[in-house]
Order: sequence, then structure tokens, then C-alpha cells
Amino acid sequence: MTTTVTHLRTIALHWTDLHEAAGQPTTIGAFGLGLRGYLARLDQADAEQLEYERHQAAHLRSLERDPIQLGDRPVPVRLHILDTMRAVEAALVACADDIAHHVQRAPIAGPTARRTATHPYLTQREADIAAADRARRAKLAHADLVDPRRWRYTGRRTAPYAALWLLARIERAPGPCRRLTEDEARRIGTVAAGAAERVERALDIAAQRRTLAQPCVCGGEIDVHGGEGRLPLAHCTGCGRVWSEGGVIAA
Repeated sequence: MTTTVTHLRTIALHWTDLHEAAGQPTTIGAFGLGLRGYLARLDQADAEQLEYERHQAAHLRSLERDPIQLGDRPVPVRLHILDTMRAVEAALVACADDIAHHVQRAPIAGPTARRTATHPYLTQREADIAAADRARRAKLAHADLVDPRRWRYTGRRTAPYAALWLLARIERAPGPCRRLTEDEARRIGTVAAGAAERVERALDIAAQRRTLAQPCVCGGEIDVHGGEGRLPLAHCTGCGRVWSEGGVIAA
């Protein structure tokens, strides 16, 4: 349960970082798929820069054709960050929709008007008491309907909001919901783990380790370490050689 809480908090806390990273130039140094993946990222960065320059040149030509146009130059967009944000948001919102459908109770029904033509009040005092009771019940129904702890299927349906709402369910916070079953909590945990992993990978804020399929010439396995903004390093568990993207640095 603690792991699910950590994952949901990670998504909520780093969502702004994703927004900022989406508009920044690509930073080389992500873990990738080993050293070969690192080199591929270099090629990808060059291609993205060329693509940006092409769009920038087209934009400047459009300004020359229409001098009335004003505005800032376009900012290069990191598409893999945007793809991550779309995937994470879709998964979290869908999960919140499904969980709310099962655990969130319907809003309290408002009072119905009394048909005084067929059921008249006997005294004015009885009528005043009934009116006050209807007003109180209407107020309670409205408060329950607009309760900010209630998940809504329209309006604010963002990844951080969904993460925080799911976090409240995991932590059994007060609200118009029953407690989660073990299966429901497990499903939230699965979705949260996948979403947090995507966020951390996109921002390169998590340490990662992977064993390459290609063995070393000595026959030993090659482990690649990276992430957290560091350049990847490869280490042979057999002969002890260490590689960086520049070649062998220890043997």
C-alpha cells in the first residue's frame, strides 16, 4: 500500500515538471536501451533539431509573406514527453472513472414538494416546520452534490487530480465513498506503478539497471546502469570491463 501511495504522489508532484520538460530542448543522458540506445538517442536528438530548424525556417518564411503576423517563435516540443503525459492521464482518469463507479455513492436526493392541495397543513406552525426541513434537506443535498471529494465525470479530469483522488481512496480519507476492496486497491496499485514508471523514465529521475542480450566477448553478462540524469555505463560481470559511450574506460 505504501508503494502505491508513493507512486501516486510521484505523479502528482512531478506533473508540473513534465509540462516544463515538454517545451525544453532534448537533454541527452537518459538510460535508453544500453549504450546502443544511448547512441540512438544522439542520432534522434540530431534529427529532432533538424526537424525543428525546418519548421522554424518555414515559420519565418510565413512571416515574410504576411508581415502582419506577430508573436513569439515556436518552441521545440519534446513529443515523447507529451506522449507520456497523454498515456498517464488517460490511464489514471480511466482508473478513477471505474473506481468511482463502484465505490462512490450517488448524491443525496433533494426534498420533494408536498402537494398541499390534497395534503394541506393543519396549522401555520406545521407549514413553517415543513418549509424549514425542506430547506435544510435541500442544503444538505446541494452540499453533497458539489462535495470537492466527489469524483466527477466532467470538468477537471487531469492526471494529478486523478492521482490525488485515488490516493485519498487508498488512504481511506473521508468522502462520499466506501472503503476499497483488495482487488480495487490492487488495480489502483498496478495503474499507479505503471504511470509513475513512465513519469520517472520520461524525466530521467529514477536509477535503472538492465542486462543486455548481447554477452561480452568473455561470455559474461553486460549490465548497464544509468538514470537519474547520469550517462549510462556498462559493466561485464565476467571480466570486469567497464564501458561508457566513448569506449572502454576500465579493463
